[in-house]
Amino acid sequence: MIEIQNLNAGYGENHVLKNITLRIEEGTIVSIIGPNGAGKSTLLNSIFNLCDIYSGDIIFNNKKITKIATHKLISEGINYCPQKNRIFSDMTVYENLELGLFQSKEPEKKKKEKIEKMLEEFPVLKQKKEMLANTLSGGQQQILAIARALLRDPKVLLLDEPSIGLDPKTMKDVFGIIKDLNIKKKITMLIVEQNAKQSAEISDKIYIFEDGKIALEGTKEILNDKKIKNIYFGGR
Repeated sequence: MIEIQNLNAGYGENHVLKNITLRIEEGTIVSIIGPNGAGKSTLLNSIFNLCDIYSGDIIFNNKKITKIATHKLISEGINYCPQKNRIFSDMTVYENLELGLFQSKEPEKKKKEKIEKMLEEFPVLKQKKEMLANTLSGGQQQILAIARALLRDPKVLLLDEPSIGLDPKTMKDVFGIIKDLNIKKKITMLIVEQNAKQSAEISDKIYIFEDGKIALEGTKEILNDKKIKNIYFGGR
């Protein structure tokens, strides 16, 4: 579904990703894990055209999408939940959802129907739809960000650190929602995470990034690798 071939990318003269080649199969969950500064978020930014791509190709459904404008990527079926600025805190839950359809060319009636349907799918948002988004808990804000992205009916959802700032129970709930969306809606997920264990549990494929390169790849059993244990779990 998504192929990344010999990708080199970064920000100006800061060369972050170095010859990254990987493949994301349709209907799967793929996790990119690694320490801070490993280039994980830059991979998502590369796909969503939010950084500088020096060379290489990004292919989606056999179509080259390298450097395509972000709004066109959304129309193609790719959407993104970034780590920062996930929601507009001074707007209501409902207004945040409306922004998810801001550039959609669908009739207004259709937009409202989609928002109401999304609120039915996420009752916690329905209960608080008229409240300011900054009154939501961290987990509820993450759910709002995901719900807003889903309004454009993505085939692929990019998630940058969905567990950040969440307590263990809420984190488990959010990852449960991600897995359910993958199963029920057949949405392909690409997740960047530092919480290796939680992310690995729901993933079909895992790539370990280190210094802008792929150090290892495999399934969740890869976390038993001695090198990975030393990095994440202190050798336990």
